[in-house]
Amino acid sequence: MHVSEAELKEFIIDSGLVARKDIDAADAEAKTRGQSLGDILVSRGNLTEDALRRIQAYVLGIPFVNLKDHPIPADVLSLIPEPIARTHNIIAFKKEGESLDVAMLDVEDLASIESVRKKTGLKILPRLTDTESIKHALLSYQKSLKDEFGDIIATESGKIRLVKESDKELSGDDLKKMAEDLPIVRIVDSLLRHAIAQGASDVHIEPLEDQVLVRYRIDGILHDAMTLPKAAAAGIVARIKVLSNLKLDEKRLPQDGRFKMETEADRVSFRVSILPTFFGEKIVMRLLRETGEGFTLETLGFHGDGLEQLHAAMRATTGIILVSGPTGSGKTTTLYTMMDIINTPDVNISTIEDPIEYQMKRVNQTQVNSQIGMTFAAGLRALLRQDPNIIMVGEIRDGETASLAINAALTGHLVLSTIHTNSAAGAIPRLIDMGVEPFLLTSTLRVVVGQRLVRKLCDTKEEHTLDETARNKIAKNEDFEAALKELRREKLVKTAAGLDDLPFYQPVPGGECEDGYKSRIGIHEILSVSPAIRDIILHNMTIDSIEAQAKKEGMLTMLEDGIYKAARGVTSLEEVLRAVTE
Repeated sequence: MHVSEAELKEFIIDSGLVARKDIDAADAEAKTRGQSLGDILVSRGNLTEDALRRIQAYVLGIPFVNLKDHPIPADVLSLIPEPIARTHNIIAFKKEGESLDVAMLDVEDLASIESVRKKTGLKILPRLTDTESIKHALLSYQKSLKDEFGDIIATESGKIRLVKESDKELSGDDLKKMAEDLPIVRIVDSLLRHAIAQGASDVHIEPLEDQVLVRYRIDGILHDAMTLPKAAAAGIVARIKVLSNLKLDEKRLPQDGRFKMETEADRVSFRVSILPTFFGEKIVMRLLRETGEGFTLETLGFHGDGLEQLHAAMRATTGIILVSGPTGSGKTTTLYTMMDIINTPDVNISTIEDPIEYQMKRVNQTQVNSQIGMTFAAGLRALLRQDPNIIMVGEIRDGETASLAINAALTGHLVLSTIHTNSAAGAIPRLIDMGVEPFLLTSTLRVVVGQRLVRKLCDTKEEHTLDETARNKIAKNEDFEAALKELRREKLVKTAAGLDDLPFYQPVPGGECEDGYKSRIGIHEILSVSPAIRDIILHNMTIDSIEAQAKKEGMLTMLEDGIYKAARGVTSLEEVLRAVTE
């Protein structure tokens, strides 16, 4: 878009979007470098690319469209195939007669406009849009794909070769042929793509007496996705075994494997677990997205003093950082995010994991294999001879692993690991129960993070307030006071605000959010091992006394952090209570 520098500068000054001194500084830099004023303002962080695009569109008189306000009919959206729409950032959103309105990030991309004109035979009317609108529209493609997958399953399930009760003991060759049947291949492919499009974290394929139930875990909640004819069970299991390189004719023992799949938008690794049940073999697949955006501790939900304590522990060259919580609470993601932060060229990071969930550059990752004696303890013992600076142990499960982790921290290594306990304070007596001496624990343990995952509210959320009676049904007043204190400290509410002024939010189902929630975030408690807590550990005092001291020193419990996030509108109080009391 060609806008004169003078016009652009004048409009930005008039708009008040950028301070005059910043405009003058950027203008001087633009002239020195021979670049556009707009590009310099974007590179300096004074303007976003989308804001600059809107300004240029306004100056040139090009219509701007927000696709979030325009429901797009499926037949119009499909006029431009998804790969082209994603690659060239061009979305068809309205068709009137022989004209097609398309939203673009660059209305001067004449090659894309001409390509769409030839494909559709329509007159193309370019409209400017922003990045968020394009992302929103691309999700609509996924929705239409889900419907298409449902049609495929309905069509193909009738073509599946029936497997009678007498045919259950099929040979390996028979199973291989069944796994390569086109109907089975298409159905399994549909199930997997459907799961990716839905944003599922797990796929459950469960054999029942007269059918096969498929369920997806989305944002931590299991949903029934579809049912398939019982005749499809053997073929689906065989197909997934072939993909995972597992034994086709082994039906009596559990098997584990993994495979990868690529779509236009994602590269996903599937971790497969197959378990014999009464009605056949049950399959659970964990989806691990390899092309997702990198996390930061802030996006995971860490904030305030707890975040600072975590960063301080990561800057240390020795000691132990533990992340605690139940299965599926995001512990591994937190560990990988911390490793990503401290993964610099001057350190050697080695891990021992079961299983390796994500591949990381410049990190030496080792897989546990207990069948051949490669346990966490054996792997950790070997790692110590590999000259590591930082060691990540997937989980501390027994006394031997705990003892080796303690020794590694004592001999000049930073150790990151997870442990299964219900709270941060609970990790300390758990380690002592495993046989770790309290005096060794106080010398090495730096920070324990307790965490759960809660679903995030969509933008359609609705505000409501709680009176004292309603608050008392949820938690003690001191929990709400602790959350309010943190909100004041981070200047997210007025200093004079009281509990009665705290807003809370509830989900409003509709649109993209069927139940009013989308995605998840962590609620945390971060226990920093202070001198006072070391003294409590040495005297073998209780979990309650450790937690009470940590709260005196400013620790927010998971419940209090949940209330803090609920007051910010990130989640709802109901969701916090569901996560904390599970």
